[in-house]
This record gives sequence, structure tokens and C-alpha cells, in this order.
Amino acid sequence: MAKSSRRSRKSPEPSQGRGGPVLKTSDEIDAMAAAGSLLARCHDAVAAVAAIGVSTEELDRVAEEFILANGAVPAFKGYHGFPGTICPSINEQVVHAIPNDRTLIDGDLLSVDIGLVLDGWVADRATTLSIGNVSGLANRLVSATRKGLARGIEAAVPGGYIGDIGHAVQGEVEGAGFCVVRALVGHGIGRSMHEDPQVPNFGRPGSGVPLVEGIVIAIEPMVNVGTPEIAMADDGWTISTADGSLSAHEEHTVAITADGPRILTVA
Repeated sequence: MAKSSRRSRKSPEPSQGRGGPVLKTSDEIDAMAAAGSLLARCHDAVAAVAAIGVSTEELDRVAEEFILANGAVPAFKGYHGFPGTICPSINEQVVHAIPNDRTLIDGDLLSVDIGLVLDGWVADRATTLSIGNVSGLANRLVSATRKGLARGIEAAVPGGYIGDIGHAVQGEVEGAGFCVVRALVGHGIGRSMHEDPQVPNFGRPGSGVPLVEGIVIAIEPMVNVGTPEIAMADDGWTISTADGSLSAHEEHTVAITADGPRILTVA
């Protein structure tokens, strides 16, 4: 679940860590990896049923049943009042859409953001699914977003800086002709959904918080076809592109380790 990079009346304002990032031990990172592995399997379960004619509330039900059946709890449900287990954002919706009776149609892009808590540790991951036959533009957008995430993860190494991650994401995305959302960012993660530091998808190399072993962050490019500007819906949650253009979202929870970045949200 993305964090607003600035305080907004309707945007959820997560709690922040105090005094900088909360460093995790190797054992704690292993525990977060267990939560992340379960989350990856949850995503697989949702992707298996995401198809033309299926509603987003049906997908929400699949995710919640899977999470509870495996001894975890949904991280999003009830968070600042959010009513769902997943955030199923379609086409121009960037993030934080609320599950409802809207059914998927041929050509939709569906960004699925899910979080869970296992043994007190939060895992957060998002991916964009293509429903049926999507346009060439949509395919290129999803590809650029995934490559942007991969470049950002590569930059998540000890001795680097938060700005290195954002710079890597931004370069990949803008090089493909798209733009990153700037009003929403990734975040630190651990016992809480949102911790320090913020992780923008843009930036200058060598700027921002230094990266050291034990930092765990959610890197999550949100990429638009048109303007980077966004707009909040009347429900106080759903955020869409201001110009109605397509958007895609990819996210992994990543630990900074001596051996390089460790992706925790994989099966």
C-alpha cells in the first residue's frame, strides 16, 4: 500500500518510525521472508481467478480466505478504515481502489496490491495483471513498470542511498516514454505497514537516507501513460490518474543485506 509523500486530508497518513529506519536482524528478515512467501502465494491464488466477468469483491474474498486459512491476517483491512483485503485498481486507477461489484472486462489492466501480517511482521506486494487481450500500449506500460522495479531493487545495496533507488526507477520508466507518480511513494516496512524511510520513484544519485544492512523497504513504482498528476475519488481512497490515462503498479518488499538486495515477497 503506497504512502502519500505529503500530508493530505483524504490520504491515509501512516505512522512513521522515529529516529530513522528501524533496522532488522537477520532472523527478523527471515521472519519477514516467511510472511512475504505467503503473500506471494496469495497473489498466485488471486491471479488464478482474475478473469473476464469476475468482480473485484470476488478477488477480495479469495485473498482474505487464503490469508486467514494460512494463519495470517489481512494488513489492509481496517487500516485507517480501509474496508477491503486487497486494493484492486483498474486501468486509470493508480492505487487504493476499494473492492466492489465491478466486473473485469477484456482489455482491463488490474493492479492488485495486497498486504498481510504473519507472526507480527508485515509483507506488502503489488503487481499488474492483464485481463484478456490488452493493448500494445498497456503491455509496454506493464513491462516498463516491472523493469523500473527491477532497476530499483538492483540499487538497494549497502553504501547506496534512497535517491539511487528512485533515480534507477525513474531512468528506466522515463526512458520507455512513461512517467512515475511523484505524490505517492514506497516506504519502510516491518512491524508496521509504513515506517521510515520514504522511497520515492524519482531522485538524484547519492541523495536521501543512506542504505545500510537491516533496512527493509517496499519499493513500488506507480507509472502512468500520461501526466504524473493524480486525483482522489469521493470515497477518500481510490486514486486515479488526473488525465484518465492508464496506470500500472509493481511492488516488492526488499531487505538491504551484505549480500545485496533480498526480495522477501517471493514464493
